[in-house]
Amino acid sequence: QVQLVESGGGLVQSGGSLQLSCTTSGPPSGFHMSNYAMSWYRQIPEKERELVARNTRLYGPTDYADSVKGRFTISRDDVRGTVTLQMNDLTPEDTAVYYCNARHWTNDERKTLWGQGTQVTVSS
Repeated sequence: QVQLVESGGGLVQSGGSLQLSCTTSGPPSGFHMSNYAMSWYRQIPEKERELVARNTRLYGPTDYADSVKGRFTISRDDVRGTVTLQMNDLTPEDTAVYYCNARHWTNDERKTLWGQGTQVTVSS
């Protein structure tokens, strides 16, 4: 079964940068990224998971949370099956577990994929 795997999290000082990556593991024939909207979410304890950035398709519309506009950039490589989130000018408010999400264009929940999450901690 295909799974999403995030990497790139860690500890960084306020004002610093990190790049998160999301790749797939499992049978390559089981996942075609071009059929999915790819997103990054984040969650802090006792809060709901929130959308950070979404790219509906390669060269398609991209949405960002207001709190990260101008600082974060989502990009995808459908051939390699990877999604990245470049995060610049980080602040302590960006501290969270970041999750990669793949949502099939049919919105079939059975085809939605989540990664296990990667911790990002920004110190002041």
